Amino acid sequence: MKLLKTISFSVLGLISASTYAQEFNADIQIRPRYEYTNGFGTLLTPTTEHTSFIGQRSRVNLNYGDSKLKVKVALQNLRTWGDRNTIPKSDVNGVAIYEGWAQYSFTDKWSTKIGRQVLSYDNQRILGGLDWANQGRSHDAALITYKDSKNQLDLGFVLNADNENKVAPSTPYNTDHKNMQYAWYHTNANKVGLSFLAMNVGRDYLKAPAEIETNYNQTLGTYITYKGKKVALDFSFYGQTGKIGTNKVSAYNASANATFALSSKVKATLGYEFLSGKDQNDLSTDVKSFNPLFGTNHAFNGFMDYFYVGNHAGSVGLQDVSLKLDFPIKKVNLSLTPHLFYAPNKVFAGPVEKDAYLGTEVDLTAAYKLYKDVVVVAGYSQMFGSSTMETLKGGIAGTTNNWAWVMVNINPQIFSSKK
Repeated sequence: MKLLKTISFSVLGLISASTYAQEFNADIQIRPRYEYTNGFGTLLTPTTEHTSFIGQRSRVNLNYGDSKLKVKVALQNLRTWGDRNTIPKSDVNGVAIYEGWAQYSFTDKWSTKIGRQVLSYDNQRILGGLDWANQGRSHDAALITYKDSKNQLDLGFVLNADNENKVAPSTPYNTDHKNMQYAWYHTNANKVGLSFLAMNVGRDYLKAPAEIETNYNQTLGTYITYKGKKVALDFSFYGQTGKIGTNKVSAYNASANATFALSSKVKATLGYEFLSGKDQNDLSTDVKSFNPLFGTNHAFNGFMDYFYVGNHAGSVGLQDVSLKLDFPIKKVNLSLTPHLFYAPNKVFAGPVEKDAYLGTEVDLTAAYKLYKDVVVVAGYSQMFGSSTMETLKGGIAGTTNNWAWVMVNINPQIFSSKK
């Protein structure tokens, strides 16, 4: 604490000669989460058993701002309890930069933001912060933003490299993408919010020995919301085209949700999402399976992460029908969501085509504010898989496949100063 205050006052001292109003604050997040996994992500097999562990995020956020300049540095350490002994000489993950960016305002409407930053838009289906994962998701990017009272336009640019090579590398860039450009526009009109996204992503591939080429695929779409007193609606549609390697891309995603206020405290949300896929007997090289790219995929299609969380890419797609109920019991906020999953494309067990029904998942979460800076959240989920799910993912649907977790989020502000 003394060290942090010393750093804070030193920073303020360096900028004290400025005539701008200045603000500096710091907060800490300690977030341990216990998980019991028993068929999480995929069905249990005869040789797999349940396990449990505790993962923890420890993060420090440092924020500076004046009328023209904003700067943020977020440092974090990730650990699994017990991954080091009680007298370690080093840490497995050490301390990493989660965010490190600066934003400068040219005028009251135009600004630019450069550095490691979270890119999060709309419902986070395509670009999201992935806060559920302890590591989160952030990008090395440059942004140009226009913003007024009703409109916002973001132009984003990403250029990635493995290291500071002085000559062209002989192998493809080995992470998400080589470069990315996107434009996101949002406007509000009365109770309606309207967003448009156009994104171009370049990925390296080995065209021939020692010959690397970058091909591009595009994601184009819209997200629309309506917020009334008792009814809220949202709709999205995204299409994907271009190339991944030498393969043509033709895929799409559509979703719709309707939320009804049944009382002042109880809400019900009926939802449907379609993600295109590919028949298992389709021998074409075209990419027909939609990819949610950099979204917060844990928030969609069930919390047990059977779909699109490091899996199900290039597969038969998905239809998800859900009904979410939000209601309080005393000081505990509860959410209950059953999902019905279907494959929109053909699944085969040998020559036999399987039924489209994949299974039903039920998610229950409970949140309780223990203290002004302490929130306890817990959840239980169970997957009732079908024989088609067995064919698609392996494992045994007839066993009990479930997941339970408890997370404590401690997030106090520890320092704040204005000059």
